[in-house]
Parts: sequence; C-alpha cells; structure tokens
Amino acid sequence: MKRILLTTALVAAVAAPALPAAACDITVGLVMELTGPAGAYGQAGAKAVEMAFRDVNDAGGAAGCKLVTDTRDSQSQGTVAVDQATQLVNIKKVPVVIGGIISSVSIPILTSVTAPAGVVQVSPASSSPTLTQLGRQGKTNGVFFRTITSDALQGTAAAKYALDQGLKKIAIIHVNNDFGVNIVREFSAAYTKLGGTITSTTPYNEQQASYSAEASAAMAGEPEALYLVSTPVDGATIARAWISGGGAQKLLLNDGMNSADFIDSVGAQYLNDAYGTSSGTSKTASTDYFYGAYETFSGGIKPDAPAADRSYDAGAIVALAIAKAGKADAAAIKAAIPQVVAEGGTPIHAGKAEFAKALQLIKDGKPVKYEGVIGPVTFDQYGPFRLWRIQDGKVTTVGEMSAAEVDQTRAALAK
Repeated sequence: MKRILLTTALVAAVAAPALPAAACDITVGLVMELTGPAGAYGQAGAKAVEMAFRDVNDAGGAAGCKLVTDTRDSQSQGTVAVDQATQLVNIKKVPVVIGGIISSVSIPILTSVTAPAGVVQVSPASSSPTLTQLGRQGKTNGVFFRTITSDALQGTAAAKYALDQGLKKIAIIHVNNDFGVNIVREFSAAYTKLGGTITSTTPYNEQQASYSAEASAAMAGEPEALYLVSTPVDGATIARAWISGGGAQKLLLNDGMNSADFIDSVGAQYLNDAYGTSSGTSKTASTDYFYGAYETFSGGIKPDAPAADRSYDAGAIVALAIAKAGKADAAAIKAAIPQVVAEGGTPIHAGKAEFAKALQLIKDGKPVKYEGVIGPVTFDQYGPFRLWRIQDGKVTTVGEMSAAEVDQTRAALAK
C-alpha cells in the first residue's frame, strides 16, 4: 500500500535552461467529483492538477510532450466513476488516472478498472484504510498511490488531539460511507482507550435537505463537543443544525472541514472552539508558490479549498514520473513515481522554474526529489498530521503530531 511521509524543507527556486517545445500530447485521465456531495473537493482538485500540468508544460513538457487532461465527473458516485474510468482506460488508453477524491469513488475505480488493467491510479485525497488493506492483500497490482495518509492514522491523531484540547465527552456524526465508517472506527477505539467518553454515534446519508434529526439524536447524553466527519456542504448543514438546536459550540473536524466555504456557511462566530487534523506539515516553498498563484489560475477557488493542495502535488508527481519514464507507458510510470520523490535527489518545488530545473536534471540522468505543497512526499511511509483550529474565521495551524507520536500512541493502545 502506498502512504506518505510528510516533512518540511525550504529551497530557493532556481531557474533552469529552457527546454525544447513539446511536439506531442500525452493525455492523463482525471475522474473527479465535480458534482454531488464532494463537488467542492473535485472542482478544486481538477483545477489544481491542471495548474500543475500548465507549469510543467510551460517548463518544456514531459517526455518531449505536452500534458493534457481528459476530465470526467464521477458525480460523487462509485458506479458513475467506474464507467468514466473504463472509458478513459479502454477507449482513450490513458496510462494514468488521477482520482477519485473520495474513497468511495477511488476504491471501485481501483478494483474494477485500474488494477486489472495495470494502469496507474493516483488519488489526491482518498484516505480509507480499505485501500491499505487492498494493497496488503495484493489486490492493487502495485498501481495505486495517494498523496494523503490513511484514516487509521488520522483517527488516532484526532483522538489524542481532542483529549489534549479538553474534549473528554464527545458525540459523533459521520457520513455513512467507507470513509466515515473507517475513520470513526479508528477514532472511537483510540479515544475511548485514552480515557474519552463517546455519548453517541450517528451516521447520516448524504445530500439531505435537513439534518435536524441527526443533530437531535447526537445531543443525547449531554456531550461536551461534536466530532463531525463530513464534507463541506453537508458538514455546514449539520453544524448549523447542531448549533441552532443547542449543541455545544465545541467541534472536532476532519480534514475536509478545513475550508473557508465551511466557515462562511456556518458562521465564524460559532467556530472559535473548532479543532481539526489534516495530513501534511508546515509550509514549504511549494506552498508559498501555490497559495500565491492558485486562486487566479482557478478563477476564484481559494487555495485552502479541500483537496486543492494535494491535487497539485498529485499532478506534479505524475508529470515528473512521465518525464522520468520517458514515455506514456503505465508500467514505466509506475516504476518512476517513487523515484521522483526519493531521498537523495535534488529538491524540487512547484512552479515553472523549478520544473524546468527538474526536467533538465532528469534529462541529464540525475535524481530529483519533489517537495510539494503539502510537504515532501515519500510513498510507503506513515506521515505526521497538522493540528489546526479555527479562530476569528481563519484556520490557524497550532502544531504537528509526528509519525513517531502517532506510532507511540498506537503502540500504547495495543497493549
């Protein structure tokens, strides 16, 4: 299974000689949740991948070619995603599919399309432990990568963080899908073993007009706080129902709630005791570049939009892997992906100048190590988590939980 280790590094951008203009096109398939409950994720993610490809193309292209996307809407549904991915793989013959964003889309694409076909799949944000299990069972054919850590780890990190903030008696409302069920299972096991009390666990189905019934059910047992595992649109509706019904204005949130749209929809005045975890670390030179350029490129989508940062990294890694492979061949690209983020390579950051530098190094047969918007990415390792809270309408990073801390916590809980 492919997982990530995120650390921080700052290296100044270095200009490189211009490379020859691309003379051909290489199409990469995108299956993104452009509509449906996860539409905010997919729209932001698709634009971020396009921006990464724009930057690589401006730097000279990959393997002598211009990278182009064929973007399909999964509608946040696994069955639709499989149909779209099948068309991309069987008809368009793409060597790589980027997507989905949510696990309930990525998993059926992997099991039904990309793994059987041997086509590389890179998910920017699918964090379900089921993907880890599939890898361990040998069912991914080695083609699956993701630029996010497993929810098995996020659940543990969130449990410890909640208790560290004094949230000792908590209710849970979660989306009733693979992502929500898995992260809540991991969180609940860790939280109760660490001494916390869960007063209730309430699943919900997506895209309901009202969640008043779920909010009322979660208030039983007089919880001190709510752990809300959701997506931004439904999450905002649930949070409003919870607060208007008299629920405590103390919230623990999953990474998808790290969103300006979520804050605006709920109301900043109600979220000053809201806390959350996200995979990733402190900013890097790539972070600075992305936050300075993405909103303009995307036509107004904020750079902190869910999945935007890690989608840029997914696009950048795929592009550099194609350059390293030297051709649009799935097997060669699969082998190249770990090589463009490996230790020992020259650090490379986001943007045209950095990618031009990377492409020249690859052309010269020298190793590169892409250090992304969410931090340097190393597959097959666990990664730390960024700890944040919302204050005065803004998300503020308050610390990190290292891989060692997560491992120590998990080891202690296993005794």
